[in-house]
Amino acid sequence: METFAVQPRDTTCHTLMHAAHDAFRRDLDRLAAAAAAGKGRAPYVRAGWDNLKEQIRLHHGLEDGWLWSRVRRAVAGRRAEQAVLAEMRAEHARLGPLIDAVDAAMAGTGDLTAAVEDLRRELGAHLRHEEMNALPLAETVLAEEEWKAAAATGRDCESGTPLFVPWVVDGIGPVERSRVLTALPRSLRNLNRVRWEPRYRKRRLWSI
Repeated sequence: METFAVQPRDTTCHTLMHAAHDAFRRDLDRLAAAAAAGKGRAPYVRAGWDNLKEQIRLHHGLEDGWLWSRVRRAVAGRRAEQAVLAEMRAEHARLGPLIDAVDAAMAGTGDLTAAVEDLRRELGAHLRHEEMNALPLAETVLAEEEWKAAAATGRDCESGTPLFVPWVVDGIGPVERSRVLTALPRSLRNLNRVRWEPRYRKRRLWSI
């Protein structure tokens, strides 16, 4: 598969998308560690999993409902590029049953460690594929104003919520934290510092 490697015109959406991907990986690592320790059904771990599921749902909703539809129109008639987008759709669809399997294992039906590993493997492969092919493709075909609109839509759907910002910077290093927060409007950074992050910490997600 051809790799479309270019720099994005507007980096806000790019920064938030990749930060969300890293947060997905981080939380699945946390869930896998909790399951391996026999603590996967602990209350704060279940709360962390519920938040992770919601963040995946919002993220994929933004991609399927806004981003990929615009890329699809831009590459109409171009078979290789359309194939990349079809693969994104198929990969999103495959994740649904794996998320359901983790839910079932959380409820006591099935092997939680195995279910988490299946999801972690499939989601990891999907994120790598998206980062190597789909996002660079989008960066080649969407105009700067479309990236700015995508970033605004993302803030409305994700980082405009009190959970996304503190969740996405949870536990990351200071340089990356600064890069992610700087991509947001000052008003959201202030809200995160004063309200959202203190409230998020009190939830103690993933504590065992």
